[in-house]
Amino acid sequence: MGGLGDIVADLGYRAGWAAVKYSPETLARGVFDAAGTFAGRRNGGPEQLRKNLARVIGTTPDDVPAQLVEEAMRSYARYWREAFRLPTTDPDAIAASVAMTDYDRDSLDASIRSGRGVVMALPHSGNWDIAGVWLVKNYGRFATVAERLEPESLFDQFVAYRESLGFEVFPLTGGEQPPFQVLAERLRAGGLVCLMADRDLSAHGVPVTMFGEKTRIPAGSAKLAIETGAVLHAVHHRYTGVGTSHLSCGTVIDTDGGIAPTAQRLADAFTRDIATAPADWHMLQPLWEADWSPERRARLGIE
Repeated sequence: MGGLGDIVADLGYRAGWAAVKYSPETLARGVFDAAGTFAGRRNGGPEQLRKNLARVIGTTPDDVPAQLVEEAMRSYARYWREAFRLPTTDPDAIAASVAMTDYDRDSLDASIRSGRGVVMALPHSGNWDIAGVWLVKNYGRFATVAERLEPESLFDQFVAYRESLGFEVFPLTGGEQPPFQVLAERLRAGGLVCLMADRDLSAHGVPVTMFGEKTRIPAGSAKLAIETGAVLHAVHHRYTGVGTSHLSCGTVIDTDGGIAPTAQRLADAFTRDIATAPADWHMLQPLWEADWSPERRARLGIE
């Protein structure tokens, strides 16, 4: 593939992005809500989503309420609508739409004042880009990592988009140097690093238990905090209404004992937070070992 196919994908994405970005808010919201509702109702919604939600609410996939699946797909559609429209949205308005408790704010303030650097680890919940805009508005630039996409031009668009929001973005693979080294430098200088940390995209994830089942999460957040002495915060973003959301970031994760115990404490925090807003957890991929393909299990040496 590549060549013409990449060009077509790139042009299609650019056109779609522009159409959503410049559409009236009410029109865009109506279209994306309808699309999310349709996806949630069609054939009972995505099968893997139902399996994942079943773990969160403690039931079987067949017993996951249809309303929850629909809400989850509308939340996912909302994420994409907001993502497309963020570059044309007033950062002040975005920051004002995010609520936070005094406890969370005081906890984050204390960690930043320590000068040790702060690692903020998030699950794929709510809209992490909105959380990022809030962070830039209140604390300035932070560093993060982006998974490479195909075609390359699409990846470049995503990087440029997030950098336009004030993020410093490093590619997960294929960069001038491994992202871990650069992120460690930022932390040792007292900076902020934000990482998505609930889904492992490599073969080096840390085994943990979430919602009572085995899975793996990325080692990066725990490893960075341990090796640099930075403070590790578990962060969670969820929607609270039309145009409003809530950001939790007051949970400081103990890093004693090494990477494995630290990762499990982080997974425990994710388990607690995701359970408060299951519909806002955008996890449509196989997360738990029990759902992994034979190829993936073999690659990781799991019988």
